[in-house]
Formats: sequence, structure tokens, C-alpha cells
Amino acid sequence: MFNPNQKQKIESTQFVKSKSPTAFCDPDYVEKMKRINLKRSKNEKKIRTDPVQVIITASIFIFLAGTIYYILGPISVVAMGMGGGLAIYHMFNSHHKLFSKNKEGKKGPSVFLVILIVSPFVMGGLVAYEGTSLAEAPTRVILLSAMTISFWTTMLFVPMSVVSKHRETLQPDLKNYPKVSVIIPAFNEEKVIRKTLESMLETQYPRKEIIFVDDGSTDETLEIANEFKNKISVLHKDNGGKASALNYGLVYAKGEIIVVVDADTIIGRNSIKEIVKGFEVDKHVAAVAGNIKVRNRVNWITKCQALEYLTGIQVIRRAFDAFGSITVVPGALGAFKKSCVSGTGSYGKETIVEDFDQTIKLLKAGLITQGSVKAVAYTEAPSTFSDFKKQRKRWYRGNIQVLKRHSDALINPRFGYLQKLALPYLFLGMIITPIIGFTALVNVVLGVLAGDGLWVLEAAGIFTVVHFLMCALAIRIDNEDPKLLFYAGFLLFGFKQIVDFLLLKAIFEQLTGKKATWTSAKRIGD
Repeated sequence: MFNPNQKQKIESTQFVKSKSPTAFCDPDYVEKMKRINLKRSKNEKKIRTDPVQVIITASIFIFLAGTIYYILGPISVVAMGMGGGLAIYHMFNSHHKLFSKNKEGKKGPSVFLVILIVSPFVMGGLVAYEGTSLAEAPTRVILLSAMTISFWTTMLFVPMSVVSKHRETLQPDLKNYPKVSVIIPAFNEEKVIRKTLESMLETQYPRKEIIFVDDGSTDETLEIANEFKNKISVLHKDNGGKASALNYGLVYAKGEIIVVVDADTIIGRNSIKEIVKGFEVDKHVAAVAGNIKVRNRVNWITKCQALEYLTGIQVIRRAFDAFGSITVVPGALGAFKKSCVSGTGSYGKETIVEDFDQTIKLLKAGLITQGSVKAVAYTEAPSTFSDFKKQRKRWYRGNIQVLKRHSDALINPRFGYLQKLALPYLFLGMIITPIIGFTALVNVVLGVLAGDGLWVLEAAGIFTVVHFLMCALAIRIDNEDPKLLFYAGFLLFGFKQIVDFLLLKAIFEQLTGKKATWTSAKRIGD
């Protein structure tokens, strides 16, 4: 109950503590104190900048600038300059409006894609001009082209990831809570579905409905879900794949925002609040991606995947977040505006990675996709090589399907950052990088045999140090377990080569006409 005497006591205390007896009632003094407090609040936010992040970031650039010229020579500086020029170009463009109005323009590949294609020829010309022997030239051309890509990635993604982290730190708390519909599609997930539903019920959000969609499970998944039917909506349909299950759930969803969660995923208590905050960044935000973490870190395979997820999200995806063009809002935890999904069409069955396809459709519509690192979800990663191979085979074949389906965006400037940056980077990572990776390995051996071993080892050493520093930055940004850094070597030498091999194999199988379906391989770690 309100006590007027208590109010008087508080006012008297404030009056005694003020420097002037009349200051307490002076409006000018009150305004002055408000400005001081506002300034103090801003200063407190500035103090939150992590000095370790700054040191690691600075170390990356100092190391690159110091070693490239003094160890590898002038041609490497050219490669660094090309990569740096691309990074500056994209940073400059990041200040433009992220929302694309879909205006027609002259068709052609992006600047990034053009430089990517011509860089081997530029490096070849410089190597020839330098007078490098024919035996050494192929090795240097391949490695210098790889350096150009690596320098661009480092110089663009590292600073943009720090900027994205800072922006998310300053993001205000939710003031309005739109109704959210959480859709959980499931097929034969009896081992994990109970924990997923329990974690969803514990999630703190005032206006949420949970819709569970059983896609014709043949085990006890539906029976377990029915135990929660007093608290959630339980739907059942014949087996038709994840896309059809999501579309079925959308019919019954009443929320303004649709949150999709995989049946083997446990989300954090504040994850829905945090992912909804992403829609307040801009009125054109159509989707927000959650932060996916590996929870079963039981061996080197799962720990390498945990570090792979971490660097991919905290460095690579954060950079795309700054451009409003995250290309995959994952099925493990992703949120969409229902009106935007309705406008671009329901989940398609043409690919086996429906989340990737749906995100690209939103970007082609000129809309913005963001990321929320505070919206955390923990998923089960494959713990055996056999399961890992099945998962990546499905992912990569599906990714190639999506690239083929939306290849028109590679040369059409009306699609904004999707054409300028996002799709060229995907093309780079899925087609060019694996080929360069294997070619570089072969050329390293040839370079050593040709007597150019010292230069090759020095170049490999620079790549390795930068890789470790970027992993350390990602771990620090996300306040993750520092012990994961011990697996950075496995990730670079061994794990990456396995991934590249599986990707190239998927490309070959896709070209030969083989198909994969949801039921042909267990959906692990989506």
C-alpha cells in the first residue's frame, strides 16, 4: 500500500544529498541531471567494449600487414591489396539501404565475382613478370589466388563481426510482444522430443502458442507429444516431408511471427524474446536466424562441429547480418513474419533444404534477414563419421539444388546484396573453395618437390595463424569455452578436407542426377 510518509522521507533524503537546497525543485537542474545521467549511461555502454576482442582483431591485421611483405614478398602484397580493396568496397556499400526496391538494372555479375574470376590470371601475370620458374609458378598462382580470397574474408568479416556484436549489445529490450506461433515439425524423434517440448514450455514469452506437427512418425513420437496436448496444439498428418509439415502448421498458426524449431533442439529461456527483438531493427526485416550450438560435445567430430558452427555464426554470419542478407535462417531456430512467408509463398518441396530456399526467396523479394546471437538453441550434432557423412551429403546436395534454382540472382542487380555479396560468397564456398583447397594441397607437394618448399611453408603458416586468431575471436565474442581453440588445428587440417571432399562428391552426384529425400537419411543436426 502507498505510504505518503514514506514518500516524504525519500524526498527529504534526496533533498539533503543535493548540493543546493533549491536545486531539487529547479527544472534546469533536473534537465542537467538527466543529460549527465544519459551521458553516463552512454559511457557505461562504451566501457563494455571487450579489450580482448580489440586485441585479437588488431593482432589479425598487424600480423597480416607485417608478415605478407617481409616474408612472402611484393606479389603477396598485391593479393592482399585486391582482397582489401574488395573489403573496403563492401564496407562502403554497407551504409546504403539494406532494403531492395527491386529496381531493374543492367544485368551482370557482381564486382566480387568478377575479381574472383580474374584474380588467377592477374597472379599468373605477376608471377611470370617476376621471373618465377615454370616448376614453381603453378603453386604460387594457386596459393596467391587463395590468399586473395582469404584476405577479403578476413578484412571484411572480422571488423563487421565486431560491429554486429556492438550493435546487438546496444539493442533495447522489447516494449511490445507480438503473438508468436512456434511450429515444431517431427518425424520419428521419440528419443529427443520430450526434452524439446519441455524446454519450449519453459521459454519465457508472454504471448506464444506451440504447434507440434507429427509428419507420419512410425515410432512413439506422437504418443509422447500427446502427453502435452493440454498445453500445446498437437497435429498429425501423413508423411510428406518437413516442408509439408511446416506448411500444415502455418495453416493453424495465429501469430504475427512464426518461430520454427527442430524436434531435436532445446532453446534457451529467453531465446524467443531475443529472436523477436531482431524484427525491430528495421520494418523490412522478414526473418531472424537464431544462434545454433552443438550440445553433445563428446568427441573430436562433435567438437570440431561446435567450433565450425561458432566461427561460421560469430564471424561469417555476423558480417552478413550487417548487410541484412543472412542466407540461411535455420530450421533449428529461425523466425519469420507470417505476412512475408505468405507473400513469397509457402515452404517449397523442390529442394531438400527448405530453410535455405525459403530465406533466398525472402531476399529475392528485397526483404532483410537478420541474426540474433542471443537467441540460443542447442542441437544434436552427428557423433559418428557415418552420421556426419549422411548429414553433410544431404545439406550439400540441397544447397546445390537451391543455387541452381536461384542462379538468376547471380547476375541480376535488382536483388541487392543477394546479388552483390551473398550468392557470390555461397558460390565461392560451395564450388570454388573446395576445388582450390584440393588443388592447393597438390600444388604444395609439387612446390616442395620443385624446390619452393620454404615459400609454401611460410604461406601455409600465415594461413594457420590467421585461422587460429579468427577462431579465438569467435570464441571470445560468444563467451564460449576456450578449450575449443585446441580443436582449431583439427578443423583446419583434416576436418576441412573431409568437408571439401563430401561437398565435391555431392556436386558430382547432383550432376549425375541422383536424388535425396527426407526419409533416405536421418535428419541429424539441422
